[in-house]
Amino acid sequence: MLRVPRNRLLSAAAALGLAVTGLTVAGAPAASAAPCTDIDVAVARGTGEPGSLGLLVGQPVFQAVQNRLRPRSVSSYRVDYPADLIEPASVQRGNTDLVAHVRTQAAACPQQRFVLVGYSQGANVVDNSIGISSDGAIVGGPIVATIPAELAPRIAAILLFGNPIRAIGRSVTGTYQSRTKDYCADGDPICQAGGTNILAHLGYGSQADDAAAFAASKVG
Repeated sequence: MLRVPRNRLLSAAAALGLAVTGLTVAGAPAASAAPCTDIDVAVARGTGEPGSLGLLVGQPVFQAVQNRLRPRSVSSYRVDYPADLIEPASVQRGNTDLVAHVRTQAAACPQQRFVLVGYSQGANVVDNSIGISSDGAIVGGPIVATIPAELAPRIAAILLFGNPIRAIGRSVTGTYQSRTKDYCADGDPICQAGGTNILAHLGYGSQADDAAAFAASKVG
């Protein structure tokens, strides 16, 4: 299969950032985290993606999960990181923040469980946080923190979209494999080696209901 050069992928990622930054966020509801809910949905948005949780993926996925899990209480958390191409340690900052959030929430709320959501660069953040290195992937980086093994049972589901590690032949394996749904649209150059359709990378919001159904099946 033809491999797309890294500089072309970086250009595609930059184009994605410019494209989504230009989208209006008027009317996009902002979710805020609530303490000690039944399920906490932590979202790492994509490169340059507007919106509190991410207009293209995070927000629709959170809303679908929230609807699917009713009457359980569901909160959200926006991973605090640059999500850009300028900050060289963008993914590492997200990795550090996501792990710190899970640890803090788990300690404060002993019954709370988690759904982790990552889109594009945000998928790299989640990958690293569960011990799957994104180093070498587009907008990836080395692991700087991992969710402690004792908290692994409380990670109910992981939802990944346009995951860059797939373009370099990696995937989520091991402890979290059966709890992970990893979406890669045909032709998406960010997650598919040889992909040439950047528009495929922008359509993952259409998978929100399917992702929510998967998460609900894992929450039980």
